[in-house]
Amino acid sequence: MAEKVTRATRAARGVLFVHSSPRALCPHVEWAAGRALGTAVNFDWSEQPVYRGLLRAEFAWEGEAGTGARIASALRGWEQVRFEVSEDPTPATDGGRWMHTPELGVFFAQTDSVGNMVVPEERIRYAMEIAGHDAMELHRELRLALGQAWDDELEPFRHASDFAPVVWLHQVG
Repeated sequence: MAEKVTRATRAARGVLFVHSSPRALCPHVEWAAGRALGTAVNFDWSEQPVYRGLLRAEFAWEGEAGTGARIASALRGWEQVRFEVSEDPTPATDGGRWMHTPELGVFFAQTDSVGNMVVPEERIRYAMEIAGHDAMELHRELRLALGQAWDDELEPFRHASDFAPVVWLHQVG
């Protein structure tokens, strides 16, 4: 019985958003994500309307806690790919969000139970120390801590998914 409880508390789920990928890299992206998940995957690719010639895909995944980090690590080598990986928190682990753009690389943030980014106390203290009494510098440091540059770059690509079908299956009861 203890093994069953341990396995259940370590189960995690999340979503991989491939915001843009050149067509030639799509099979490689699937292979890398599948390797991280431990099973072959096939994405439903569609045109990325923001950037002609690129494709996009969304994939809901399930795995052990830490799978989101494995997926992000597997994909970060594909520098022409824009992506986000989310991992929902479990009873035993925090959630996470990884964002990648070709220009900025990877950004990671811990997330809370409803998906908000959590900025650690020490990061906030650092921002305050660096900024001193300069409100603009504090603003800059907090934007950096929140990954604002990644959000700004990915936002146009996110809107392309507004009408994309995503099916969520949840066990109720």
